[in-house]
Amino acid sequence: MKRFAFIIGLGLLCFFGLGSCHSKKSDSVLLSKEFNSSEWERFEFITNELEIKKPTTYDLSMKVTFDDAYPFDYLSVVFSVFDTEDNPLRSKSYKFNLKDGNGTWKSDNNQGLYTFNLPINSEMSFQEPGTYVLQLENRMPTTPLNGIHDISIVSK
Repeated sequence: MKRFAFIIGLGLLCFFGLGSCHSKKSDSVLLSKEFNSSEWERFEFITNELEIKKPTTYDLSMKVTFDDAYPFDYLSVVFSVFDTEDNPLRSKSYKFNLKDGNGTWKSDNNQGLYTFNLPINSEMSFQEPGTYVLQLENRMPTTPLNGIHDISIVSK
């Protein structure tokens, strides 16, 4: 009976979060920009430094939020990483389809906003310690790009 009570007590402790029986890993924001006017200029590069202390690998994705004023059915960006000596380490163009063939957003409408989590690189490896620079570039055909609220690169 004592064993049963102990198991029940331990289960309740874990359930109510009083112990550390289960830890949820949260996303880390590595680069982020909020657009106060919901506009992103063509040559307004978004950058952030990333300090690497030991070899590590990240699972990167891009989180971006739009509203109905966004004029396109896709988003085109370039994500670049510069090494510790400011040399380009990696750079890749991405084109993400945000709407289906009927022009309907591929995301739920949450009070007029549409948020997407888009894959960037599931095994982004940094082998040398030092400071790296992450950069996002707007590659859309018009400037300013309207209807964009925020954009970030996150690591899972």
